[in-house]
Amino acid sequence: MSNDIAYPVFQSPDPALALSMARRLLELGRCEYTRVSLYAEFRSVDEVRQGAKGLPEGWFRGQEKYGEFDDRVPFEDRPGWLVGVRGPGLPTDPTAYEGRLPVDYELLNQAVDSVEDAFTAAIGPSVGEINWQDLCWPDAPEVGFRGESKHAEVTLLLNTGTRDYHCNEPADDHTVLVHVRSVDVDGRQMREPYAHWLARQVGLTVIGPGQRC
Repeated sequence: MSNDIAYPVFQSPDPALALSMARRLLELGRCEYTRVSLYAEFRSVDEVRQGAKGLPEGWFRGQEKYGEFDDRVPFEDRPGWLVGVRGPGLPTDPTAYEGRLPVDYELLNQAVDSVEDAFTAAIGPSVGEINWQDLCWPDAPEVGFRGESKHAEVTLLLNTGTRDYHCNEPADDHTVLVHVRSVDVDGRQMREPYAHWLARQVGLTVIGPGQRC
C-alpha cells in the first residue's frame, strides 16, 4: 500500500485566480478518466443557506449530537438531513441548526469543469476543497522520474491554510497543491523533486513543505 503527499505550489487571497492556477496544473495531467470532487464545511446558518442556493445538487449533512443515536436506531430512521440530503431538503427553520453545525457538504466524482466555478463562487467565507483525481502525470526523464497516475492529483484548498492538510482551520488565502507518491527514506521524501518539476512545467514553484494526505 502506498500513499501520496501534497506540495503547495500557489497561494492567493483571490479564489478565482487560485482556481485558474489549479486548472493550469490540472491540464498537465488531465486524461479521460479525470474526475473532480467537492467538499465544504459550513459553520453558520447563513453559510449553509448560501451553499444550498449555489450548490443544490450536493449532499449536506448536519452533525449528530453526542450519544444521540446508538446502534439500535436504524440508519434510515434518523433525521434525513443528518444522514445526507440535497440542498432543497435542508431545514428552513434556523432553530433546527442548533447543535448541528458545522454542516458538511460533499459532491463526488463529477465531470471536470462542470462544478468548479459554481463551487468557488458559492463557497464565500466557508472552508472548502476541490480535488481533481485520476490524473496521469507525465514522465520527467531529465530528473529521473517516470510518470504516475495512482497518486496524481491536484487540490485547491479554499479559505484554509496548509500547515496541516486535514486541519481545516479558516484562513484568508486559497492554496493549490500538487500530489505525488510518497516515498520516505530516512525521513527524506525521494519524489519531492518530481513535485518541483511538475510545478515548473506550468510556471509554478513549490512554496512549502509536503503535506501528508
